[in-house]
Amino acid sequence: MAKKTYVLDTNVYLTDASAINSFGINDVLIPLKVLEEIDKHKKRQDSVGLNARQIIRTLDELRQKGSLKKGVRIAKGKGIVFARPQDLSVLPEELDKTDPDNTIISAALAEKRDNPNRKIIVVTRDINMRIKCDALDLPSEDFNADQVVLDSEHLFSGFGEHLVDEQIVDQFYNGEDIEVSKDEIKLYPNQLIMLVSNANHKKTAIAKFTRYEDPLQKIINYDGVWGVRSRNKEQAFALDILMNPDISVVSLVGKAGSGKTLCAIAAALEQTLESSKGESPYKRVVVSRPIQPMGKDIGYLPGSMEEKMTPWLMPIQDNLEFLMGDKRTLDIYIENGTIEVEALKYIRGRSIANAFIVIDEAQQLTKHEIKTILTRVGEGTKVVFTGDIEQIDNVYVDETSNGLTYVVEKFKHYDLAGHIILKKGERSKVATLAAKIL
Repeated sequence: MAKKTYVLDTNVYLTDASAINSFGINDVLIPLKVLEEIDKHKKRQDSVGLNARQIIRTLDELRQKGSLKKGVRIAKGKGIVFARPQDLSVLPEELDKTDPDNTIISAALAEKRDNPNRKIIVVTRDINMRIKCDALDLPSEDFNADQVVLDSEHLFSGFGEHLVDEQIVDQFYNGEDIEVSKDEIKLYPNQLIMLVSNANHKKTAIAKFTRYEDPLQKIINYDGVWGVRSRNKEQAFALDILMNPDISVVSLVGKAGSGKTLCAIAAALEQTLESSKGESPYKRVVVSRPIQPMGKDIGYLPGSMEEKMTPWLMPIQDNLEFLMGDKRTLDIYIENGTIEVEALKYIRGRSIANAFIVIDEAQQLTKHEIKTILTRVGEGTKVVFTGDIEQIDNVYVDETSNGLTYVVEKFKHYDLAGHIILKKGERSKVATLAAKIL
């Protein structure tokens, strides 16, 4: 197979600092413009800045082995990486020669001109840049090294249906042990399953699967979790896994108004402030959501960290105030540290034990940021990720590569995790209709 040369856009390096290792024996060309663009991001205090600093260090290590201008072997069994200046003369007059994307494209076109027998491919997360490449007869592709599912439709839903004989449904309701085998249906730990009668599809039973060695369990229908009652089977299952002390990692995915954040915070308050078993299993509630989607660091805002975080946390504050009944009670719990507002960027280096952590809008996070959060989890802590993978503002992730999707797919095999997609909007008729038709 003939070797290829890949020209990586800046956003590829800022998404994954080890991207140059993803192309096998093929070579990687780095236009000087890419190095300049990476340098602009190296002082950022987020995953983008971390990736920028890491790729700079990697290239510096390679530089010490040889000349990047002539090319340096990335590693044994890998291709050669080399850096070259771009040649703007190959660009059509219609393209702005000061545009960074066009500058990078010019480097690829020049390489194609100088090596006509070598296939040159531009790799970029930028859709419009791929369109430009196509118009210039230059092969291009997306960078999917972090993709864990084919598309959003293939994301694990946490729900499954299983056709059974009608008497099985009756036996389950009567409290008899019902088991399923691997040969019948593929299930994951802590998965919601609906038994459907093969004689009458309207006759069903909702159950929770734990493992094949154990019988199916009934979903615990709570009378009220901090005043919140489930309105559909997915919410009932969500409250079941949120209230289960044996499940330490929970992911809730759903559109606006599906109740994911409300259920998570209600369960946090119920178990932290009013445990029905006497002593509370958690000592505090830690809530946060990413600030990255707005494109600015919280340092641009005046005041203390809590004051800076207020604009980002207003949706959570709304839920907290609704559940508390008034803002004064909420302020008391925040002041005494029982409810803690935390900026995700400051969570690295901490060890958070005996806490109920709620991370809202987790779809805006990268897998590295998710890993940072989860590696801060101490003993006795439960962490809940909520979000809508169809509402992503972070340009470095998409529906198939964001941190929330990673949690869902990577943890679905383990019995310490639970997941469900909330499909129905329950906020109001207006919110439900708007989410559907707009």
